[in-house]
Order: sequence, then C-alpha cells, then structure tokens
Amino acid sequence: LSILSLQGYTSFWNDCISSGLRGGILIELALRGRICLEQLSIRKKRLLERKVLLKSDAPTGDVLLDETLRHIKATESAETVQTWIELLTGETWNPFKLQYQLRNVRERIAKALVEKGILTTEKQNFLLFDMTTHPVSNATEKQRLVKKLQESMLERWVNDPQRMDRRTLALLVLAHSSDVLENVFASLTDDKYDVAMNRTKDLLDMDPEVEAAKARGAEMIWAVLAAFNK
Repeated sequence: LSILSLQGYTSFWNDCISSGLRGGILIELALRGRICLEQLSIRKKRLLERKVLLKSDAPTGDVLLDETLRHIKATESAETVQTWIELLTGETWNPFKLQYQLRNVRERIAKALVEKGILTTEKQNFLLFDMTTHPVSNATEKQRLVKKLQESMLERWVNDPQRMDRRTLALLVLAHSSDVLENVFASLTDDKYDVAMNRTKDLLDMDPEVEAAKARGAEMIWAVLAAFNK
C-alpha cells in the first residue's frame, strides 16, 4: 500500500492507511489458514457479527503476522473483524485492550522493504520539520503491482469477483480502504481510467454479505470491506 502512493511513500496525512494495513494483516492470516470467521448461525448471520477464530497458531515467519496471531490467541473472548481492526490500530477506549495495538506498523513494513531493496530511506523537509520517509528506490515492484491491478480491471476483467485471484481482490479492497486506489489508475489514458474506476466502483459496491456467502475461503476479504464501508 505504501508503494502504490503517487509519491512512492505514504503521506503522514493519510489516516486511512493505518487501519487499511491492519485489515490487510487479517486477510493475509486468513489466506494462510491461520484464522477464519465463525460459522454462520441463525443468531449471527452478518459478517460484522461473526467473530474471528484461531485455526492454527503455527508461526508464519512474518513478525507482524505472528504478533497479531499471538494477540488473537491470547484474547479471552473472540472479537469481530471490525473490533480487531480497531484494537490493532489502537482505537479503543478500553485501557485493558491497548495491549493488542500493533505499533509502528508502517515503519516496520517500510524497513522490511528497505532491506529487500524496494524502498530507500531519506529525509524530507515539510516546512516546519524534517521527517524520515521511505520512497521507492526500485520501481520494478511498484510497476508490477500497478500493472497487475490495472490489467485485472481492463484486459483481464472477468466481471465476477468469485473468478478473481483472491490476492488481487484483496489488494483492490485494501487500496480502496487506504485511499490510494486512484493512484493505481493515474497513469492510464482518460478512457481507460474511466473504465477501470467504474468497474472498480461496481466491484466495491457489491453486497459483501452476498459475495461472502458465495466465496468460501475469501470471506475475510469481504468482511474487511464491510468493516470499512460501515
């Protein structure tokens, strides 16, 4: 999400990306088979009412994912997707649940990408103060992601989220939730931009409840979208 921004790094004015990244962590854990939503029941039918359950506490090898996994395992009572996004972001009034906040997520992800040679580190002057930023140093990965998302809405458009690659669908949902989606299509010609944005809007306007019921294994993606659309 950081490298999809126009500047190559996420603006500190962008408040959406913090919760977007936490939503992405939940989706990634679900895709890796570590967590899931509780089964549908007569009492709990809606996505935002169903709790996040631990399927496996086997380490993923990723520090942030494993830290989240430990938090989910440590909770006395299961929480919903929306509550977990709030807890992981630190947006809770309950002082006893502040322990579940994931701290410095953007910085930790940026440092990992710096180590992989995708981002670099530099100082940026913002009039009254200097700030450390992590702009893209190797544009190849950014171009690959942008091209993948653009093609999913244009040449490879399938007009059915059930037939889309799950990670592509997740990235579209998270880019939308983090307010960086328009940047993905910024390089397109006007006519292609309009087509891509209209198709994306149609996709994101679909009823998460209906799509989740048809999408075994991708319920968490639609639950995260529902949480951000609320």
